[in-house]
Amino acid sequence: MDILNFYFRSPFHMVRILLAGVLIVITTIGCASKGPLSETEKLDYKGRVVTSSDGDVLVSASVLSADESRDIYGVPLAKKGIQPVWIEVENGDDVAYWLMSPGIDPNFYPASEAVDAFITRHENETREVLEQRFELLAFRNPIPPGKTVSGFVLVNLDHGVKIVQVDLVANRRHRSFSIFAVVPGFRSDYRKRQVFTREQYADDEVINYTDENAFRAALEALPCCVTNKNGTRNGDPLNLVVVGATNDVFPALVRRGWGPTEQTWTGSVLKMMKSAMSGDRYPYAPISPLYLYDRPQDFALQKARDNIHQRNHLRLWLSPMRYHGKDVWVGQISRDIGSRFTIHSPYLTTHKIDPDVDEARTALQEDMVYSQSLVKLGLVKGVGG
Repeated sequence: MDILNFYFRSPFHMVRILLAGVLIVITTIGCASKGPLSETEKLDYKGRVVTSSDGDVLVSASVLSADESRDIYGVPLAKKGIQPVWIEVENGDDVAYWLMSPGIDPNFYPASEAVDAFITRHENETREVLEQRFELLAFRNPIPPGKTVSGFVLVNLDHGVKIVQVDLVANRRHRSFSIFAVVPGFRSDYRKRQVFTREQYADDEVINYTDENAFRAALEALPCCVTNKNGTRNGDPLNLVVVGATNDVFPALVRRGWGPTEQTWTGSVLKMMKSAMSGDRYPYAPISPLYLYDRPQDFALQKARDNIHQRNHLRLWLSPMRYHGKDVWVGQISRDIGSRFTIHSPYLTTHKIDPDVDEARTALQEDMVYSQSLVKLGLVKGVGG
């Protein structure tokens, strides 16, 4: 069981306020797991499987990129919003299990439905040929005792990362596994920052707190806000601290619908401008860099609504603090409530932020309750005057 701490700070007010925090414990469903958070994202989907075990049952999963799914299925599944998830179950138990596809995605695609999306584009291939190919690749129940079964489940497309919920049921018995998988082919900002592979601080720069009061005092002494690159202007208030390993923090947020953000490049800029003009949803829209510890955020996440103008987003920086040996991440969370054109952004647009950032902080606390990751809340003093 790994410990995560979320601490939330409020903005400046005319009266003194409290700085709210969250203490979170992450539990991985299943007794053992091998994490995927590395930058060696090979196109061989079996080379990056993530495994989790519970007793005598071992489950492995991998999520295919757009290129991989096209190579394996022979049709561009990603263009239709379809994504194959490869599942392998090694059943060392004494009963047969059934894989529940709705656990992976309540709106999963049966093979016949997925074939319908492509039948008109491939006149040289009959429906029967495509269906045979899709059925051959599909995961087939049951999983007999002492046997291994593998195959694909077709689900809705996610970029960057995906939580794969594997539920196995048997007569008066069930096993559940929650697997965090990286999806190749997505230009995420966390890859650019190398947050999962690079040591940010030397050993003599790290302060490990084991006394709660001393740790609270250190949190209260944090700066009020992020800044611009030169540090000459304050930006959004710091209202969030997370304590825990990256492999705990990231999956806990992704499980509640928080997704990665795309790097700023020509493609993302064009998508951002197009979405701003049309109002269409862009769930992976880039987030502008803000600065703490003399660097931009180590990674950012967002939870998008139905259009580009509204989203929740958060930024996190790895700090030199540790709490009982666990990483301490400092950040900010806010809610976008609109957008406008500007010449000061490479996207020619900027978002309007809800000034009540306390509400965004509280909403994340409540959201984490449903992630099955929240253990207790804590409060530390905030800033104000």
